[in-house]
Amino acid sequence: MRVRGEQLEAHLARELAPVYLVSGDEPLLVGEAADAIRAAARRQGYLSRELLEADGRFDWSLLAQQAEEMSLFAERKIVDLRLPGGKPGREGSAALVEWCRQPPADILLLLTLPKLDRSQAAAKWVKAVDAKGVVLQLWPPDSGRLPQWIEQRMRAAGLRPERGVAQMLAERTEGNLLAARQEVEKLRLLEGEGPVSLERASRAVSDSARFDVFALVDAALAGRAGRVLRILAGLRGEGVALPVVLWAVAREVRTLASLAGRIARGEPPARALSAAGVWKSRQRLVASGAKRLSVAQWNALLLQCEAADAMIKGAAAGEPWLQLEQILLVMAGQGGEERYWPLAAHS
Repeated sequence: MRVRGEQLEAHLARELAPVYLVSGDEPLLVGEAADAIRAAARRQGYLSRELLEADGRFDWSLLAQQAEEMSLFAERKIVDLRLPGGKPGREGSAALVEWCRQPPADILLLLTLPKLDRSQAAAKWVKAVDAKGVVLQLWPPDSGRLPQWIEQRMRAAGLRPERGVAQMLAERTEGNLLAARQEVEKLRLLEGEGPVSLERASRAVSDSARFDVFALVDAALAGRAGRVLRILAGLRGEGVALPVVLWAVAREVRTLASLAGRIARGEPPARALSAAGVWKSRQRLVASGAKRLSVAQWNALLLQCEAADAMIKGAAAGEPWLQLEQILLVMAGQGGEERYWPLAAHS
């Protein structure tokens, strides 16, 4: 069965197929669709998840083993199978056709891969998924539809943009869907639910500042302490709201704490990065940053972010800009125990 992106939510509310194929070249759309499918499956009792990445050296017998293990333990689970190359090869195609011939009753198979080309869409294994499950091909909105896409996002977040706001965001983000989503998230953080005027939206978007918060986080991960201090000073001097800066820093720290934990438990770094939703273009930078601190230190930094939030809200004493500075310097490997751990004692 073919389902369009805008139909997915209604489909999942009605039923849950045994097999899903999600394809597209826009990571944000593919990731969000996969998240929605996993969430629907969890609501129906699929509480465990096995992540498999089928690269060129993948052993396809592992897929059949998932069904065998299911019969032994009788627990509903999701098999999250990622095809970064887009093509399973002869062995993989045969394994997927066999799986779809009689899908296991208590396993949901979720396939994610780049956009299917015409020959792939006609492949036997894709037709097998189409016959027993759902094929979801995702295309990013073109420039004419992007403002509508952004406005829908804003309204779903509880924002009511006035005329021209969505168009302005579309022009500022230049078709980058992740950037557009981040701008909507920041507006929600700054404005709360309700109306959003064009004037306030223009002041809030990231390119209204010479330095943006994402460059700040990347500088910390790269270990460039001097650049961290310059960007942070620029953000403060240009009046960028503290909650926006903290939001970006805390989100990255949360990702790195989870990533460091996965790697410490023996998960291969490439798989852990993929599971954490880190874009390929940032994986080397994030992996390098993750190695800089231990799991305990990343978790402690997350507590420091909570302390900064309390300072911003007036619920705790302290200077939140200084707190953010010290968090970022520790991320960059320049904080040092003598500078960082005394701060933790006050939180």
